[in-house]
Amino acid sequence: MTFASASVPYQSLSVEELAQRLAAGADELQLIDVREPEELAIVSLEGFVNLPLSQFAHWADTIHSQFEADRETVVMCHHGVRSAQMCGWLAQQGFTRLNNLTGGIDAYAALVDRSKPRY
Repeated sequence: MTFASASVPYQSLSVEELAQRLAAGADELQLIDVREPEELAIVSLEGFVNLPLSQFAHWADTIHSQFEADRETVVMCHHGVRSAQMCGWLAQQGFTRLNNLTGGIDAYAALVDRSKPRY
């Protein structure tokens, strides 16, 4: 797998690839979900740490104490827009191995695990 180019600081990761990696026990992955707590109450994936973008001021200063900048990181939201924004910000903070989950939790529920609710 290749990572960030000069123009886009992250790679796209399909929901199918994420599912395969999680099933294989991808303990090396750092998992971040930037959705709001109300959205997590509807549907979530185990192992993801919730860092709501609306609460950025509360967690931004501690990002390096929570996560390792050189470790592979997957960022998820509802459809992939907010997670792309987060990937861009993380790249500015020195994170080098970033993946934006293509289609977000909605695509995961539609394509990987249909038992997960969609909203």
